Formats: sequence, structure tokens, C-alpha cells
Amino acid sequence: QKGSQMQQMFFRRFGNWGKWTSRAVFLGMAIGLGLGTAIAAENKPAASSGTVPSAESSGTNGPADWTRFRGPHCDGQSPETGLLKTWPEEGPKLLWTMQGLGRGYSSVTIAGGKLFTTGDRPDPNGGQSQSQYVIAFDLASRKELWSVRIGPPHPDGGCRSTPTIDGRLAFVIGTDGDLVCVETATGRVRWRKSFPNDFGGRMMSIWKYSESPLVDGDKVVCTPGGPDAAMVALNKHTGQLIWKCAVPPLGPRGADGAGYTSMVAAQIEGVRQYITIIGRGAIGVAADDGRFLWGYNRIANRVANIPTPIVRDNYVFVTTSYETGSALVRIVRDGEKFRAEEVWFNTHKDFENHHGGVVLVGDYLYGGSGRNRGIPVCLEFLTGKVVWRAEPVGQRSAAVLYADGHLIFRYEDGQVALIEATPEGFRLKGKFMAPVRNGPSWPHPVIHDGKLYLRSHDSLMCFDLKNSVPSAVSR
Repeated sequence: QKGSQMQQMFFRRFGNWGKWTSRAVFLGMAIGLGLGTAIAAENKPAASSGTVPSAESSGTNGPADWTRFRGPHCDGQSPETGLLKTWPEEGPKLLWTMQGLGRGYSSVTIAGGKLFTTGDRPDPNGGQSQSQYVIAFDLASRKELWSVRIGPPHPDGGCRSTPTIDGRLAFVIGTDGDLVCVETATGRVRWRKSFPNDFGGRMMSIWKYSESPLVDGDKVVCTPGGPDAAMVALNKHTGQLIWKCAVPPLGPRGADGAGYTSMVAAQIEGVRQYITIIGRGAIGVAADDGRFLWGYNRIANRVANIPTPIVRDNYVFVTTSYETGSALVRIVRDGEKFRAEEVWFNTHKDFENHHGGVVLVGDYLYGGSGRNRGIPVCLEFLTGKVVWRAEPVGQRSAAVLYADGHLIFRYEDGQVALIEATPEGFRLKGKFMAPVRNGPSWPHPVIHDGKLYLRSHDSLMCFDLKNSVPSAVSR
């Protein structure tokens, strides 16, 4: 509360300069990146989706820890520099591989010298039963530290949710809607909630819950998709309900229930809000009391709404696949009411992202376009103009990550590409085929301490992005 008041004072006194400065300071403190990282980023989001400082989290996460799905801000941006600008023909050096993650499409998070993920794997009783687990490993030794059961397994590929790390606490959602809070040091369960049982939650379609929770101060926020609880905020220490939001009818497109999106937080027109895409479209919800602020139905489809929105200033970029498209909306405030005004809309023929995500670098968006395709595309953020389009480097969809002036495209078939992030044209700087390919390579890539982490179900690969000299691989 005190931090929020100080931010508002900055906003009133120093205008936009104060807004950016205070935001960089407060949110940089929260994720341990610091003001220098916030200034260095080429992207200029309206606000972070990472955590803000709290007694529970203060001083625990490292300066470049990867604490959430798609990074601390859930925007697919890494602050690391000094990475290879081109890759050798065989790709960056493979440092090691490890097993024991279980079956799943979730990515990894790294904080406080530990690596976290989720996976479906056999129960310890020695029988044939399996469950979903959240698992912690020591990063240096790769030794498993603990595992905690989340809920039932998912026969269609395993767990999807990537753990969110907030200092001494970790939060994760199982595919059946089991929200679990555990201690990062020991795995001791603090509390549990069930989306279906506690909030009447439901998914928009058959692939079950995939969201990675948002931690914002003392709140953990997520989307059960219930009629009276489309989104909920809980006390992160106790699991006690703070508020729930019922979303009014948004329009005919889409389907009722939660989407597959992980939300972001932003300060827009003086109101902090949580922005996501549910079954019926994009929504904004007030962070303080959970009141519904605005909705945008046109971006919804009836199959699966997946990619995370991107926010800059008062603008929100959204995209979904299944012959839908992409759009930029401007969030307008009129007194206490908000509305989403469409700035531009591109059909799926121009750009649609399936589930690999999109990144905003400067004034340009980059991502893979097409249903089950990863066609590299560069779009102008404010106009939607397609600046360039290239032939896919690999097969089917691609998960995208930005770092140090470049994009990493990880394709479903295991092909990994390094592409320069420039509107001047498509510039491929290297590619390689990942040596481990256990099914679709859907888990999003992670960069931490100059290393690239790629999960493939039970296996995890680690590559050196700073040194191109070959060396022996450890296992």
C-alpha cells in the first residue's frame, strides 16, 4: 500500500517521466533486476507482470532470476547481454542434459539457485499410478530437492503450468485446476484451492488448465473461469479470497470459461489492472477490488485462446489462432468507466499466433504466425503493418524469446533458430536441431546466467550462449 502511494505521488508530480522512473524502481526491486535492467530493455511495457516487493519475497530472488512463465514480466524478454550474436553451424555448446522432470509441456523457472518445473510422473508407492508434481532441483548439482503432488495426471501430454516463484513461495496450477502454494526451500504445502470446487471454475475447451499464476504484492491472481469467479485474487500467504470478478457478456465469439493465457499487470489511466484473455475475449480487471473494467470479444475463438497479451502505455495487443487474427486496442477511461477501442485488426492471413507467444521490441512485434505454423513475422505495433515475413526455419509452431538484440524461435520439431530482432528484414544468425526431442517441443525457452534451457518432457537441455568453443557434455 505504501509503495503504491509513493508511486502515485511520483506520477502526479513528474508526469510520464515520473511514471517510467518510479515504475522501473519499484518493479525492478520486485524482481531483483534493478533500474539498470528496466532502462536497458528495448520494450517499453506499461507495467510489469512480475511481483512487487513484500516481506515474504524481499531479497530472496537473484538479480537475473527467471521467476515466471515467459520471464518475470511474462513478456518473453530476457535482460541478459553479452550473448552470442551468431551461432556455429552445430549450434551453441551443449553443456549438459538431465532427466527426471516427468511428462509435461510446462517450462522452467529459476530462482535462488533452484530450478522449478512441473510434470506427470509415477507416484512413489511403486504402483502404476501417476500424478502431477511440482519439482525443485538444485541448479548447480541438478539434484532433486523435493517434489509435491499437485493433482491428477493429464493423459494428453502432462502438466502445462509453469511455477511462479515469489521468494520463499512457489505457486502452480494443475491441469484439473488445483492451485497449490508451497515453500521453495522445503516443498511444504502452505495451502491449496480447487478451481472447480471452490470457484465453480471451468475451461473453455478440452485441454484443461494451463495458466501460470501472477503474484502481485500480497495477492496471487488467476482465472478459474467460473460464472461468478472468472478471475480471483487470493492472499498469497493463506489462500484466503480477497475478491472475485464476474465478467458480463462480452459478445458472441468464443466460449464460456477460462482461456489458456497467463495474465499480465499494467497501470493504465491511473488504475492498476490485470489483463488476460478468457474464453470470450480479452478483459481488464481492477487490481484493488476485482471490478470488471473492459472487454474485447472480437479476438476470441471457440477452440483455444492462448497467447499472453502485450501492454504498452494505454495499448493492448492480443492475438489468437484458429483463423482469428490479431488486434491492437486502446484502453480509454471516461470517468470511472473504461472501454477498449480497436486501433487495428489483422485477419489470420496477416498474423495469428497459435501458442508460441509474441514479443515487443521497440516499436515492433515479432512472432510466429499461422495455426500450427511458426512463420517469422515482424509487425509495426501501432499500425499492424506487416514489415517483413519469412519462410519458417522449422516445422509447425514456434515459441519465441527475445534477448540481446535477437529472437530465439523454438519450433515444434526441435529446430531452434537465432534471428536478429530488426525491422530491416529477416536475418537468420544460426540454427540447430535440439539433440533431445521427446514429442512436440512446445515448452518455452528460458535464458538464465548466459545459458539457454530447453525442456523436452522428462529431459532438460542446457546450452552455453556466451561461449562457442565445443566441450564435452555432462549428464
